[in-house]
Amino acid sequence: MLDDFLVRATLAGMGVALAAAPLGCFVVWRRMAYFGDATAHAAILGVALSLALSMSVFAGALIVSLLMALTVSFLSGRGYAMDTLLGVLAHSALAFGLVAVSFLSGIRIDLMAYLFGDILAVSRTDLAVIWSGALLVVILMSWRWSALLTSTLNADLAYASGIDPKREQLVLTLSLAIVVAVAIKVVGVLLIAALLIIPAAAARPLSSTPERMAFAAAAIGCIATFSGLRAAWLLDTPAGPSIVCIAALIFAITSILGVKNRLSTKR
Repeated sequence: MLDDFLVRATLAGMGVALAAAPLGCFVVWRRMAYFGDATAHAAILGVALSLALSMSVFAGALIVSLLMALTVSFLSGRGYAMDTLLGVLAHSALAFGLVAVSFLSGIRIDLMAYLFGDILAVSRTDLAVIWSGALLVVILMSWRWSALLTSTLNADLAYASGIDPKREQLVLTLSLAIVVAVAIKVVGVLLIAALLIIPAAAARPLSSTPERMAFAAAAIGCIATFSGLRAAWLLDTPAGPSIVCIAALIFAITSILGVKNRLSTKR
């Protein structure tokens, strides 16, 4: 069954969607959208380093993404506004990564595949890496769910409950780095943040509890993956961007439904 490239692509996309769903909810709740973008942009530098050192692209992207996330966490609140700091680091990392790629001699690299994803070229090995990373993130999120919710709601309440918000921030940072590393093959570094944020944002009007929002985000991500691949096959469009476009359409629909529900409630 896995010999069919469309089946492998669908499984890969759904694996990333399942991992990105709970993490994306925390990204939305904590207003960390730009944080995810900065971490994703750093991954292209990890790709260049992994190719130069003949190591796994997943490992290189994971290491550099984690370093970027930890750097942002360390420097935040030390004299720079968060949006300024993220802007500088995100675009600098992307630029240094692109420059580093240009110095790779004797190595053929499809830069567009890393920027926008190449889900149709997912191999069995890629599929194993994606699902291993996805399961690790899901386990981490499930294990720390209550503590993460408490620290997201109120840092003082977390301290009073014996929870260290900085430790929970580290869990989120590690999970984000893993998702970025496994999602490169699916949607590329420029669209990873979209796959994190859009399904979670689309699930928000449909959910009355944090848990329902996470499950709804996972469902929306899977629907967007399947429908986006179908649209790409029928319309001959890029697969990664097509998945994000379907997710954006779902977000528009749920937003309209949310507005209608609020108006009907006021009446």
